Amino acid sequence: MTTSTTQPAPSWRSEPPVRSERGIRVVQPVAALLGVIGLGICLVLSLDVVSAAVALGLELALLPLLRIPVRTLLFRTSPVLVAVPLTGVSIALYGRASGREWFDFGFAHVTDGSLVLAVATMLRVLAVGLPSIVLFIGMDPTDLADGLAQILRLPARFVLGALAAIRMMTLLGDDWRQLAMARRARGLADTGRIRRGASMAFALLVLALRRATTLAVAMESRGFGAPGRRTWARPARFGAREWAMVAVLVGIGLVSIAVSVAVGTWRV
Repeated sequence: MTTSTTQPAPSWRSEPPVRSERGIRVVQPVAALLGVIGLGICLVLSLDVVSAAVALGLELALLPLLRIPVRTLLFRTSPVLVAVPLTGVSIALYGRASGREWFDFGFAHVTDGSLVLAVATMLRVLAVGLPSIVLFIGMDPTDLADGLAQILRLPARFVLGALAAIRMMTLLGDDWRQLAMARRARGLADTGRIRRGASMAFALLVLALRRATTLAVAMESRGFGAPGRRTWARPARFGAREWAMVAVLVGIGLVSIAVSVAVGTWRV
């Protein structure tokens, strides 16, 4: 004798995705965006060394709280670390000349004023670039899009287009590797590196444009560009954690300004 047991019918009602609860991911990315903008505004008001040094020191003191591996941190911030010395050299050679002159050749000159300006610029680039990269490590682009649309009230068409573009950017590396392997299989990858790189870059551009056109048509056919009010799968909230992050970042900028004014190095 066999008995049949009835299984409960599966629920097809979709549940909103659960956001990761690790580290900085529990905070809405819009808070990091607003905080970094506020910090940058505070730091561009003056070109002195003290304000940038204080801001960078406070950021480095708070950096261990994020628990980011050193290897990941160095890899993600490598573009900024490379750009900083290049910026300093260019400012030192072509910045405003003042004080004692150390070197002069044509348009290039190195003076006390240009060296101070170069150091201030390097510290300022680090102070703005470090949180701009670190706070977005591991960020979910969908969370950022939700925040831009629901919190900042940006147009849904713009937000969805930007989200699709960010998602497609992750494919560029794979496309580049596939192009390189295809050229190597045809025996075209051993000579002429500059010419090969230029042709691959053009091929990658054509491939990206074709994919973007196809994606735009597909999104339009699915109603992503339709007018009217749009609903969102998961709500974006701006609560105490988000306000705390904005306050910390803007507070770093205000403290750096206060110290600079107190020391007497503040200058616009």
